[in-house]
Amino acid sequence: MSGSVERPAARTGLSSVLFVCGMNAIRSPMAEAIARSLLPPGVYVTSAGVRLGERDPFVDAVLAEQGLDLGHKRPQRLDDLEDSYFDLIVTMAPEAHHAVLDATGTESVEVEFWPMPDPSVATGSRDQIMGSYREVRDRIAARIRERLLAP
Repeated sequence: MSGSVERPAARTGLSSVLFVCGMNAIRSPMAEAIARSLLPPGVYVTSAGVRLGERDPFVDAVLAEQGLDLGHKRPQRLDDLEDSYFDLIVTMAPEAHHAVLDATGTESVEVEFWPMPDPSVATGSRDQIMGSYREVRDRIAARIRERLLAP
């Protein structure tokens, strides 16, 4: 089909994924945008934070380098999600992991901890800071390909 992009299949049975970090400002929205671009269109992907954060312009910049964007999406809290059931919840910060484990309790949901550094603590020139964000973006993309795409 001309103009269409062939996407690999998701792992068997995966129909929804939630990515969670501290403020839904950097790591989890990056993961959401990357996963949306790689997973089949039928897989529901979203992200949230334990606390409400502000959209980070460096995230927009490093995603744009890969032809990705967040659109009009704004950070949202885990407690504010309309959907509460996911096949897989991926946490990207210790705070998020503990909050998700507490929130899911005895629910039958798979929770995985993918620790990712917080690039917002980077200092130096704009290029050095962008380098920290790119490193996190690339680590997230590699982990999504490794874990969520069918072999």
